[in-house]
Amino acid sequence: MELRKRFLKFVLPSIASMWAFSLYTMVDGVFVARGVGETAMAAVNLSAPFTSLVFTVGVLLATGTSTVISVALGRGELERARNDFNQNLAVTAAVSLLLTALVLLSLERTALILGATPDTLEYVKEYVGTIAVFAVFFTVSYNLEVQVKANGAPQVSTVGVLSCALMNVALDALFVVGLGWGVWGAALATGLAQVSSTAVFLVYFLTHRERLRLGRFRLKLRRYRRIVPLGLSEGLNELSNGLVIFLFNHTILRFIGEQALPAYTVISYVNTLVLMTMTGAAQGMQPLVSYALGAGRQEECRRLLKYGVAAAALFAALSFALGELGAPLIVGVFLDRGSAIFDYSVSALRMYAWSFLAVGFNVIFAAFLTAVERPAPALAISLSRSLVLLSASLLTLPVLFGDRGIWFSTLASELGCLVITAACAAAYFREGREDAGPLS
Repeated sequence: MELRKRFLKFVLPSIASMWAFSLYTMVDGVFVARGVGETAMAAVNLSAPFTSLVFTVGVLLATGTSTVISVALGRGELERARNDFNQNLAVTAAVSLLLTALVLLSLERTALILGATPDTLEYVKEYVGTIAVFAVFFTVSYNLEVQVKANGAPQVSTVGVLSCALMNVALDALFVVGLGWGVWGAALATGLAQVSSTAVFLVYFLTHRERLRLGRFRLKLRRYRRIVPLGLSEGLNELSNGLVIFLFNHTILRFIGEQALPAYTVISYVNTLVLMTMTGAAQGMQPLVSYALGAGRQEECRRLLKYGVAAAALFAALSFALGELGAPLIVGVFLDRGSAIFDYSVSALRMYAWSFLAVGFNVIFAAFLTAVERPAPALAISLSRSLVLLSASLLTLPVLFGDRGIWFSTLASELGCLVITAACAAAYFREGREDAGPLS
């Protein structure tokens, strides 16, 4: 019972944090759709893969570092954990600033790669250019939020992320509706909200110095030989969200046309919320599993996995029901019921919702394998669902079944990935309880 309480203590705040993260672009989409129009909302969705790329940098470095920190803390290696913590903040900031420079130097090319059309090009440039300026706050804030949980204070992550979400809503209302700044105002609101959450987490680490603390560090870049492989799986999970949007946008433009982009914009927002729910459960579980691994409590690791699978099953059922029964209400938040695309969007969302039944199990198992330092099978799961199988589905199903093939392609890729997940899980359990420790 005590372990279950700890699981919920970490998982529920983590899910709330990920919901707040997923609401950023959704809130921008709602205000832009109502304040500017459907074309501008489609431009925000076209920009979403770039926002996802920024978060991927943060997730990759944060997850790998969180795993090694949690293992170190479980072994009582406090100084090593502190050094990894501070080094990773500096590395994350440096990589983010480099990404900012690269994007700003080729902004129009970036917008065109994302799929901007003549009608949406300027909107996409405004949104991406503004988000790029704030990239360092996105990644550093995310790293601090993850390490707060590794430091044993998951409730602080909820406070920081929710304050960020509330500020984003307030600034969107002011900038987009009040001042009429349109797409640029929506991106500015999101960037400034990230600044606020960064400040919240910095204040925490400056005032709570018992375990992890801000300070000097010795540069040990060799540590990233371990950190990067451990973070790849979760990084790809985040990247998959943006990649899905990117691939879908280009497939829709090819097979249906620009008029269907608003329909997928709504679907992508719902999919992001579902995926972030599963990711939140996975990330809340991870530090507990890694800590138990470092302390040599193998049976505890498996019990935590059972709780994670049960959470995935519950959220899968709820997400599917929401997509099927709540589709008209969800679409109505973004699109006028009298618009030509409304009924089509409802039908498309109901088809897409079938994929929600499978995605959580793939995400949970990939996160667990990362937490017990099995990066290879974790990467195989994430790479399959985020790139290989989805690309194959989008290349073949629309040709065979038309636009219906587009909306069912995610289901096909997730079901295919479940086979890989089952094989990886079976291989892990075959190793036996005695051999379930970290690989060296």
